Amino acid sequence: MLTRRLLQLFIGLAMYGISLAMFIRAGLGLDPWDVFHQGVAGRTGLSIGVVVIIVSFLVLLLWIPLRQWPGFGTLCNAVLVGVFADIGLALIPSFSHLGGQIGMLTGAVVLNGIASACYIGARFGPGARDGLMTGLARRTGWSVRVSRTLIEVVVLGVGWLLGGSVGVGTVVYALAIGPLVQLLLPRFMVPAKLPAEEAIGKPGNHGPAAVEPSLEEPLARNA
Repeated sequence: MLTRRLLQLFIGLAMYGISLAMFIRAGLGLDPWDVFHQGVAGRTGLSIGVVVIIVSFLVLLLWIPLRQWPGFGTLCNAVLVGVFADIGLALIPSFSHLGGQIGMLTGAVVLNGIASACYIGARFGPGARDGLMTGLARRTGWSVRVSRTLIEVVVLGVGWLLGGSVGVGTVVYALAIGPLVQLLLPRFMVPAKLPAEEAIGKPGNHGPAAVEPSLEEPLARNA
């Protein structure tokens, strides 16, 4: 079962990075965090994958005052999504006609939903950004929806001011990704507290169980 979880985690993160590249190549707008990543990349000259990695670790620093601990999957997420985003951008061409752009956007949303269900379902810890949302909600008493909205409005606004791409794809992602992940997650969610792995999440180990209560909260954030 551990082998299955690891494969699911790594495949999910690879697909997530590729889906980010597909969103960019579609040219119809990105989700709020990636609007920010693209804006920073455009201003700094760094690749968007490198920016994703840097921002992930900066966001993890914000977990400290929230008393949130990363899991193994959190750290893998922080590195691998950016790596595979750059790989995807190197391999996937841009589309200049609307039909190709719409097809690429649709594929990106579906692949992103599958990828999210894979890595969340592996139960190795939330991504840095989802953990920030759920940690803020837990510390302030706000709902996850309010926490998410506050954070993503800020990063969307800053990203747009920096030159990130906002468009119909931004709206499509916001409306579709929550219900899509909620639909797909039961197919990928592994059982909790597997006997051979219980020790990983015991108090003091900072493993999946240390963050697992927040894993499923982001699933309904767009639902």
